[in-house]
Amino acid sequence: MLKKRIIPSLLLDNRRLVKTIKFKEKKYIGDPLNAIKIFNEKFVDELIILDINSNKSKFGIDYEFLKDLFSECFVPVTYGGGISTVEEADKIFKLGVEKVSLNSSVLQNKKILNNFVKKFGSQSIVINIDIKKNFFNEYKVFNNKLNKIEKKLDLINYIKELEDIGVGEILINSVDNDGTMNGMNLELIEKTSKIVNLPMIYLGGVGSIKDIKEAFKFEISAVSAGSFFIFYGPHKAVLISYPYDEFEKL
Repeated sequence: MLKKRIIPSLLLDNRRLVKTIKFKEKKYIGDPLNAIKIFNEKFVDELIILDINSNKSKFGIDYEFLKDLFSECFVPVTYGGGISTVEEADKIFKLGVEKVSLNSSVLQNKKILNNFVKKFGSQSIVINIDIKKNFFNEYKVFNNKLNKIEKKLDLINYIKELEDIGVGEILINSVDNDGTMNGMNLELIEKTSKIVNLPMIYLGGVGSIKDIKEAFKFEISAVSAGSFFIFYGPHKAVLISYPYDEFEKL
């Protein structure tokens, strides 16, 4: 196991593995089952799997597909996408995941988080916060389900409220850096990493091992990345990788 948590993040869309740029320009990558098998072989310590379509699909969570997916995964998985009730989370946990990630459902009603924490324990609950700069260059919570910035929601207060309720971990996803591979938003990491005593995972913008090193200069729990582990070369050919030997040196 690595000293530092460096976690591949996979995006699902209608049973397909995809990648986005700034939450747009969705690109088909391949079969997620094959990707998971490759990551198993490359000794990753954990995976984050987010279904970006389940919140918008009238069919909701695809339990049958997830069962097949998780059965191929031999490392701890955090799954997010479409979970809005304790009953839905319970079904997901029974499929073998270690943690569930909540986003839109908590944005709609923070009080439901109490139910999840009470039922499953803080250690099993991750809150995914998508963050985007507004017209005034301010960091704001972005509601991906509604495709809009939550203008009235203060980011810092929101994170502190989540800690008070008892969430176990927070995943900060920079919309502006998503898929760009131009470096992480270090300003955002610095701004948010010190305000709570929770494990914080940061996602968005990793394009090199140097980017990961720079992020870990702050007091954060983990760095997650998608494109960095999926694309290779200037033309972004699909080649799944995980440079374990290099990560051991961090």
